[in-house]
Amino acid sequence: IENVNADFCFSGGLLSDWRKAFLAASKRFVEKDLEVSLAGRSFMITGANSGIGKASAMAIAKRGGTIHMVCRNKDKAEEARADIVKETGNKEVYVHILDLSETKKVWEFAESFKRKYKTLNVLINNAGSIMSQRDVNAEGLEKSFATNVLGVYILTKSLIPLLEKSPDPRVITVSSGGMLVQKLRTGNLQSERGRYDGTMVYAQHKRQQVVMTEQLAKTHTNIHFSVMHPGWVDTPAVANAMPDFHQSMKESLRTPEQGADTVVWLAVSEAAATNPSGRFYQGTLLIRKQHSPTCLSIRGLCVRKVLCKFKSQKVEKKTPNCA
Repeated sequence: IENVNADFCFSGGLLSDWRKAFLAASKRFVEKDLEVSLAGRSFMITGANSGIGKASAMAIAKRGGTIHMVCRNKDKAEEARADIVKETGNKEVYVHILDLSETKKVWEFAESFKRKYKTLNVLINNAGSIMSQRDVNAEGLEKSFATNVLGVYILTKSLIPLLEKSPDPRVITVSSGGMLVQKLRTGNLQSERGRYDGTMVYAQHKRQQVVMTEQLAKTHTNIHFSVMHPGWVDTPAVANAMPDFHQSMKESLRTPEQGADTVVWLAVSEAAATNPSGRFYQGTLLIRKQHSPTCLSIRGLCVRKVLCKFKSQKVEKKTPNCA
C-alpha cells in the first residue's frame, strides 16, 4: 500500500499518547498467554543491553529461558547482564559481542554460534540504527542499511539450520510503524542518491524488514516468523536519534517494558504461534492481510533475490545461500 492512512497504524495519529494507548490495549491482554515456563528454551536477542531488547531479555529470563545477548558494546552488555541476573536470579544469560553493520562478521558469528550451541528456539531481531548522516563501514556498505537490513537478513538466514532443528522455532523482528511513510524502494539501497535523511532511511529499512519477514515465512514454513511495531518507546535510541521529539513527547512514550510486551508475547505464547507466519503486529493485534502494509508493496518482487543480488556485488561471498 503506497498511501496508507497513518491512523491505521498509529491508532490516533503519529503523536498520540502511546502510554495511554498501551494501558487501554492492556485490558485485552490474556494473562494466561504469558504464564509459561521457558526452562530449556534458548533465545537470542540483538541489541539486548538497553531499551526494548533488555526489557525482552528480562521478561524471558524471569520465565526461565536461556538468553543470548548479542550486543555491540561489551561494557554496556555486561552491565545489562548483571542487572538481568540480579533481577531474575537466572544465570543462564550469555553475552556475545557483535557489530551487525559488519556483514562478514555477522556470518562468522552465526557459524561459530552453530558450532558451539546445539539449540536455538527463538531469534529476536531487535537491534537497529538511525544515522544522522550517511556513513559507510569497512566493507563500503552504508551503515544503516548494513545494520537494519543486511545484518538482520544474514543473521537470520545463517541461523535457520539451527532454528529448524529446535522445537517450536520462531523469529521476531522489531520493525516500526514509521515504515508507513515509505513505500518499498529497491533502486537506492545504499542511499547514495539524493539528500540523506536518516529518519526516512530508517523508515525505508523498517518497511524492508516487513517484506523480508513475509518472504522468509514463505520459504521456511516450519519456522514461525513475525514482525511488529512496538509503538513509540522511551529508549536510548529514540533519545539519541530524535532528541527534540523525545523531549517534547517523553511523557507520552511507552516504557521499554510496555514496548517489549508484544515481542515477549510473540516469543513465548502458544497463542502467537497459532496465527499465520510472516505477519505484522501492532501490539498483540494481528493486522489483517488485506490491510497489511506489505500487501501491494511486494507485488512482483522477491526481496530475497534483491538482497542476494546486492550481496553478490558488495558483500563477502561467505554469506548464506540465497537460493
